[in-house]
Amino acid sequence: MSLPTSYMNSVKRIPDILEAIQTAQAPQTFHTRFLEQLGFKSKGDRLVIGVLKDLGFLDEKGTPTERYYRFLDQSHSGAVLAEGIREAWSDLFAINVNAHQMQKAEFVGKLKTLSQGQLSDRVIDCHYMTFGALVKNADFTSHSVRQRPKVETERSEPKEVDKTKMDSSSSGHGGGSKLEFGGLVYNIQIVLPESRDPVVYDALFKSLKEHLS
Repeated sequence: MSLPTSYMNSVKRIPDILEAIQTAQAPQTFHTRFLEQLGFKSKGDRLVIGVLKDLGFLDEKGTPTERYYRFLDQSHSGAVLAEGIREAWSDLFAINVNAHQMQKAEFVGKLKTLSQGQLSDRVIDCHYMTFGALVKNADFTSHSVRQRPKVETERSEPKEVDKTKMDSSSSGHGGGSKLEFGGLVYNIQIVLPESRDPVVYDALFKSLKEHLS
């Protein structure tokens, strides 16, 4: 089951916590002391650390991840948060790609099914409140920005080919041919039959030349 294990008992401070994270320098480790330095000192506020881990903002040791750092950029922080929500609630989004638009009754029903009835009504209600508060601060209409490696492609100039070139070898048990059409090169690998009779190979390559020329 791919569902988050953490939730908030009260969600009224979630927007403030998310905003404080964006305006503060990322810590080496996100622990309760850092949260208190941001101004969130209640026991209920501490539950957000588990939520951030479920969202992929922190690893198991509380170290900020690449997603955490991308969230600091307010120009696309909403999309990054949506990315984390989709990942944390992947089973829910597998059922409904627009799970962030679910009404409470539908959400509760789906969660009961996914959890196989293992979650109490109170816990499910807390999950719904946490999910809803996060969704309100997320942007599901745009794609999050990821740093992707640059892919360099080489373009070769088309070569003039007067005729099909085919190199073949009758030694061993395999052969190959190279065809060039308008600058495109096709390599064809041929598995030859086991035979010591040269007539077999002569007939095979003659047939290939007739069909490929």
